[in-house]
This record gives sequence, structure tokens and C-alpha cells, in this order.
Amino acid sequence: MAETNNSLYYFMIIFWVSNSSSTMAQDETGQFIYNGFLGTNVRLDGTANIHPNGLLQLTNTSQQQMGHAFCQSPFTFNSSSSTPAQSMSVSTTFIFAMVPKVTNNVSGHGIVFIIAPSMDFSQAFATQYLGLFNSSNNGLAANHVLAIELDTIRSPEFEDIDDNHVGIDVNSLESIKSAPASYFSNEERRNISLELISGDPIQVWIDYDAAEMLLNVTLAPIGIPTPNFPLLSTHINLSDIFLDTMYVGFSAATGAVASDHYILGWSFNRSGKAQSLEVSKLPTLPDRQEAREEPGKSIIIIALPVAASMLLIIIMGATYLFRRKKYEEVREEWEREYGPQRFSYKNLYNATKGFSHRELLGAGGFGQVYRGTLPPSNQQIAVKRISHNSKQGMKEFVAEIFSMRRLRHKNLVQLLGYCRRKGQLFLVYDYMPNGSLDRFLFRNNTPTLDWPQRFKILRGIASALLYLHEEWEQVVLHRDIKASNILLDANLDGRLGDFGLAKLYDRDSNPQTTQLVGTPGYLAPEITRTGKATVGTDVFAFGVFMLEVACGKRPIEHQGLPEERNLVDWVTECCNRGAVLDVCDLRLEGAYVVEEMELVLKLGVLCSHSIPAARPSMRQVVQCLNGDTNLPDILPESAGIGTLANQTLGSPVSFDSDYLNSFCSLTDSNVATGR
Repeated sequence: MAETNNSLYYFMIIFWVSNSSSTMAQDETGQFIYNGFLGTNVRLDGTANIHPNGLLQLTNTSQQQMGHAFCQSPFTFNSSSSTPAQSMSVSTTFIFAMVPKVTNNVSGHGIVFIIAPSMDFSQAFATQYLGLFNSSNNGLAANHVLAIELDTIRSPEFEDIDDNHVGIDVNSLESIKSAPASYFSNEERRNISLELISGDPIQVWIDYDAAEMLLNVTLAPIGIPTPNFPLLSTHINLSDIFLDTMYVGFSAATGAVASDHYILGWSFNRSGKAQSLEVSKLPTLPDRQEAREEPGKSIIIIALPVAASMLLIIIMGATYLFRRKKYEEVREEWEREYGPQRFSYKNLYNATKGFSHRELLGAGGFGQVYRGTLPPSNQQIAVKRISHNSKQGMKEFVAEIFSMRRLRHKNLVQLLGYCRRKGQLFLVYDYMPNGSLDRFLFRNNTPTLDWPQRFKILRGIASALLYLHEEWEQVVLHRDIKASNILLDANLDGRLGDFGLAKLYDRDSNPQTTQLVGTPGYLAPEITRTGKATVGTDVFAFGVFMLEVACGKRPIEHQGLPEERNLVDWVTECCNRGAVLDVCDLRLEGAYVVEEMELVLKLGVLCSHSIPAARPSMRQVVQCLNGDTNLPDILPESAGIGTLANQTLGSPVSFDSDYLNSFCSLTDSNVATGR
């Protein structure tokens, strides 16, 4: 008997070693296949876990959580190899399922397949960041991440096309290419839509051919043969992204609404075609009813008849209170004078369909913006919802809202009114159907604006700023002028919006604020030292904005500008070299009026001058853009703008007489004294 036990023991040892060796061999050859995840070489974190039947679950129905699963061993891609066609090719296929918590097709944020240099995503955010990046590292070239996103929430800040799409992401959640989820039916010879959050298993194939530098992404319902045509196909050189060793895995995240995110099986090959998954061997998904069942539910069911009468009494009492509380607002005596500008919370709630995520236009540090329709007029509105503390200057803030509501200019987004409820403040604006300008300037899969449209937008925004600075009853400092705050109406006319940071002051006084606010890249040098905004700091930001529009580049880019310089320095240097047209947006393909382009670029450099006294006023900017006055020659060789732009505030500056004469013809006494 003892001999039998010993034989069994040794057999088990040999069996375990044999299996372990097999797993190691798969990793060493750069491939593996998991028909279920029991006993696999997978590292889990966050909410990820493996069910007893081998089902990998990335997230459960907890809100704002993320889960990761990575193959424990990294793969060598030899990005420096002389034969990248073999070393950089990748093929993988997996089967996933997303089961929403509720039945009305509202879900968590989705699943991402990742190839990254590290398995550590502890600093990533859940929600729209999908457990992949955070607000500070999203878009950095240093990420070295390739991701294929299966996204079920539209996040406008990432330029998502809809709430049911597949995207190819490189170092950023702004996809370089995306498409609504669908598959090509080989039998019907047409594309058929897929719902990612249907709860049904869906298979994904991802293949990269390094020789052709072609990445294909295909998907189809489980059991359907691989479609003949991929959903996404794009040329990309992964050797620019991959390091020598990379990890492969998955991430998923939930937000205010949650989902169960599952991976049923996974096959991967670093240098050849991934093996086909065996559907018959895959683990099954939990029954939806069972998956939602709470522990002790049978006890609750037995107790329900007893508790029914008590619940009915509680519900009847709570219903009355709920109806009173649901639309309850914060109203104080001092708000009576703002009656016409006050919207009821009930109307805003109904207009935005209960602030549904499907009506979400954008989200950020300020809060969320929702699209809404006011009955019975069917007027479309945009509602910004932000948190506030009613004890910290709310009366003064509402007074400013009331004042800004009276601003009237065709190139301003009209503020219609406000509402207060508990810890929330709601600002109501006109709805702009074409979204923000930055989507047209920087989004590859969005039609670009031609030069006449861009020049018209610049003139319109300049006119709006002149109105704010000089023509209204008070001086209005916007303090956050940038492409993402320029909204386009139905005619693609630009309107300056988002007055959340704006300040007002009387013309016979000076702004008192010393709080540093704004967006890096648009902040004038003096405001970073003093924190004090002026009309001159608005002019600086407008100058940077002009260069954005003409060059099609952001003020600070980690890719695309020589030696990673900022946009102002780059354009200034080209001005000094007499090659200012070298910076024009290549997407314009030379289709612009040369004189207008040179004017915009040189005027943008002048407005974004590091010395406040060297900047024109908005009135002078408008006159130049309208052709009412000529921009003087401000680039003498002995004192070029480049020299001045590299000076910091307070540094000695040498002006020669030619520069002073030409500059004084453009400026008035207010500007010359650094108004």
C-alpha cells in the first residue's frame, strides 16, 4: 500500500513538472493558448479574478473600479533587430463578454487589450480612462503602449465616435482609428452591427504584419468564421512604439454604472498566426439571474410575504418625501432679483433625460456638460453641472453669472441662466451642434477646416474679445482662451465659450485676483509670476490660439515639433529665418492666401510676446485682421522677435530705433505702459 502511495506521489510530481515545462515552452516560443484560465501564467490585480470553471472576470458590478490581467512573462520583440519583419509581428485572438448591471443597455466603460512595457497600471484611472492612463500621462510618447479598446461609453474629451465602438490607441485614449462595432458577414457580403454590451460572447482577432506595417482588427460573434475583411486596418510602425520587452494583457473599468467584464479564452503568438481557440473547451458565463443574485436571497424570498405590508407602508411614506426631494433646489432670498435667469431643476432634469450618460457632451475637472432639449419649444441647450460650496462667495458668483448673461455678441456662446441644487450648480448655455474647434484641428478622422473657415473663426473670436475688453459696460477677462473652448455653430462660425474662469471688473479699477488659473501653454509669463490676469494675458492666449489654428499643432506637443519645443518658440524661430510659411498646417495642402497666413503667424507671435508692453490690444488685432491697418515690419535683424521672446519679464531688452518706430506705429499709450 505504501509503495502504491509513493508511486502515485511520484506520478503527480512528474505530471506537475511536465505541465509546468509545457507552459514554459509556450512562453519561450512566444506563444500560448488559454481555453479558460485555470492554472495559467496570468497576473491579476484590482477587481480581476478567475472563476472555478476558468472564466476570467476583469470587473464586477462595483462602480468606478478597474481590473487587469497580464501574461506574467514579458515577450521579447527585439525592436532593434535587423529583421523587424519577423521580430515585430504579432497575432492574438480572444473571446470576451460584457454583461451590464442593468437591462437598459447602460454599462461600464469597456475592455482594452494592451501591449505595454510594464504591468503596473496602479496610477491609472477607472471610468473613461479604462484603467489604462490618467489625466497627466494620457498622450505621452513615453508610454510606449499599443491598445485596442472595446469602448461602450462615448467620452467626448477623447473624441469618441459613439458609445459602441472599437479603437486603435497609441499612447493615448484618443484613438488613431476607430469604427462602430460591426463585423463583415462572409455569407451575406455586408457589415452587420454588433452590440458590445449585449452580454453575448464576441471574438476579436488582432494581427500585425511587420513587413507591411499593417495592423488589422476584426471581430464577430462567437462561432462565426473569421470575417474576410477586418473592421479596422491601419498602417503603423510598431517598432517606434515597442521596447525590446513588452507585456500583453487586458484592462477593464467601470464608472458611475458598472458591468461584468469577462474574458473566456485567449491565444497569442509573437511571431506567427495565433492558434484557434476551441469554443467547446471554453468556460461558460454565469447565468445572468444567478450572477445578480445576492447571498441569502432564498431567505429574503421566504420572508417577503411577511415584510410586504411593512414595505408598502414605508414606500407610501417615502414616495411623498421623494417627490418633494427629487427636484428640490437651493433658493435664497437674494436670488429673487435673478428670477428670469433661474431655471428649475425639474426642467433641466427632464431636458437632459435625467442627466443620462447618452446625453453627455464632455467631462473634465470642471464637471460634466450635457445636451438637453427644453419643452415645449424644443430649444436645444447645453447644461454644465459643477460642484460648489454655497458658503464660499456664491452670492458674488451668481451676480457675475447674471452680468455675463447680458453679454451679447454673435461670436460668444450665450449663457442663458443657472440653477442651484444641494451641492451642485448648473449653468445653461446655447447648444453648439459642431462641438469644439480642437476636434477639427487635431482629430485625424475629422474633416479639416479650410483656410477661409479658419480665418473667419479667428476674426470672429478676435471681435468677441474686443467686445469683452473694451466695448461692454465692464471689462471681462476670459482667462482660458484655447481651441477647446471655441465652439462651432451650425454654420461652423466660431463662438467663445466656457466662462467658468472669467472675471469682471469696472473700467476705472484693476482686477484684484491673484489666483493662477488657465491652461499650460496659453499662460503669459507674467501671470505665472504674479498670478494676476489682465487684458494683456488674454491677448497672449489669443496669440497662441492664432498659431494653433494656422499650424494645426497644440501649444505644447511631445511629438511633431523639432526638439520638442513649444509652438510659440518654433514659429518665432521660423519668422527670424524668413521661413514663416514652413510652419503652416500640412493638411491645408498649401490652399491658403499667403498674405493672410503670414499676417496670422506674425500677429500671433507678436500677441504671444513674452513682454506685455510689446503686445497689441485686441482693437489693434481686429484692425489688422480686417485689413484696416497694416502690421508694421517688426523683424529688424538687430532686434528680432525671437530675441525678445526669449527674454523673461524684467530682463534687460535692447530696442533699436527702427524697432521702436515701427512698434510705436502699432501701439498706443495704454499698451506701451503694459496695460
